Amino acid sequence: MDGKGKIARAAGVMSVATLISRILGYIKDMILAVFFGATGLSDTFFAAFRIPNLLRELFAEGSMSSAFIPVLTEYRQKKGEEEAKRLVRITFTVIIGAVGLICLLGIIFSPAIVSFVAPGFLKFPQKFSTTVLLTRIMFPFLLFISLASLVMGALNTKKVFFIPALAPALLNATIILFVVLFSHSFTQPIVTVAVGVAIGGFVQFAFQLPSFFKNHYSLGIDTNFSHPGLKRMAILLIPATMALAVNQINIIVSNILASYLPEGSITYLYYSMRLIQFPIGIFGVAMGMAVLPTLSEHAVKGEIEKLREDFSFALRLLFFIAVPSMAGLIALREPIVNLLFQRGQFDYTATKGTAEALLFYSMGIWSVVGVRVVTATFYSLQDTNTPVKIAAVGMTLNLLFSLLLMGPLRHSGLALANALASGINFTLLFYFLRRKLKRIDARRIIKSFAKITLASCLMGLTGWAMLHGELWEKSSNSLLKTGYLSGTMILCLVVYILLSYLMKNEEIEYVAEKLKRKIPG
Repeated sequence: MDGKGKIARAAGVMSVATLISRILGYIKDMILAVFFGATGLSDTFFAAFRIPNLLRELFAEGSMSSAFIPVLTEYRQKKGEEEAKRLVRITFTVIIGAVGLICLLGIIFSPAIVSFVAPGFLKFPQKFSTTVLLTRIMFPFLLFISLASLVMGALNTKKVFFIPALAPALLNATIILFVVLFSHSFTQPIVTVAVGVAIGGFVQFAFQLPSFFKNHYSLGIDTNFSHPGLKRMAILLIPATMALAVNQINIIVSNILASYLPEGSITYLYYSMRLIQFPIGIFGVAMGMAVLPTLSEHAVKGEIEKLREDFSFALRLLFFIAVPSMAGLIALREPIVNLLFQRGQFDYTATKGTAEALLFYSMGIWSVVGVRVVTATFYSLQDTNTPVKIAAVGMTLNLLFSLLLMGPLRHSGLALANALASGINFTLLFYFLRRKLKRIDARRIIKSFAKITLASCLMGLTGWAMLHGELWEKSSNSLLKTGYLSGTMILCLVVYILLSYLMKNEEIEYVAEKLKRKIPG
């Protein structure tokens, strides 16, 4: 199988697993909406969860993959399996010590951390103390998720993708079980969500271990901290941490500023962000993780032309799937939020607030998913310095845009600032990657993107015309709404596919060719 086939297959497998996890994630969010609504109580959890979620991006899923996979791939190719296995054990030892210490410090200094990420809560002592408690309970999640990311990276280098991508589903399932079964047993029911997060992180790690051991890895203690592979990872890790965490840091900035806005603003931003994470997680994260091992192999072997071809293919295929998802979320934002969340304590006012934020957050989906592939290409070349410099520009712009827009647009202004900063971040990354590789098929990518955008806009207009009216203001008729929304989405998909064929989009031709090979005729 050629590089394109490997990337497409890996991305497909990871997308299916991620889809399962996302579905469970939305079930979790619906349950949280029923139990806690868009209130000050829900704000405490979402503010507290921002902290371990940011650190997860800093120390676990993003930076771990970016630094660990290219180096481990190089050691497997040049030094052999035994040396690669030893590097895994050394990394495991470092994570236990370093991340364990960070968790301990986080628990001790939780009041100071909450004061920083949600300073507006200081005016409300009960709200502040609850957020501190939730933060302390959830800090061990960081250690478990870091270990889960180590196991995931090791499996990915051996082209094992499904089990690692499915593991986050266990996290969501654990949270659901704790909220449903134990929320009435606690004086503060919101505590059950935090406990579910901490235990769910451990479950996510443990779930991957059978496959990990089956592939002949082990988790013994090895204190050879002078190992050159570990040093190489450390060099890559620091800039990778900042570059891949830019999106989470932007969210933290929004969280800080939203704490000064009317009650419910943090919750509106959380739920709208959760919705755009659906296409970002299923397509963007999956493609970024799927493409990194293949691109790393090309880089190690010096196959730069193949690296260029596979990068161009991955980005075009990703846009082909993600851009129509973006258009669909924009066009159908209020019906989607209504159907998923409007019940219990989550009323129509909360639906409108969430839908407004979703409109602006969605505008940045194309660039957020694109950044995943472009940064993966930089990391495959073991260049983490360029992305971090550009990430610093993106974070600065996000802060400036947020301060300018939060006045007139409130929480929606924070969402728009995030989208604008993300678009500039992608554009700069793309430009500098082109300079680094001399040629990256830019005309072909831009031509494809233009066709995809036109087809997606026409598809979105079709969906918007189909769904509007008083039905989407009410909290009842869920079955009827499900039918309308599902039917409209299917119609939109058909419209997009037909338009893609009419425009002779080569990505639809690639997908059709693959399907023909699998379907006997």
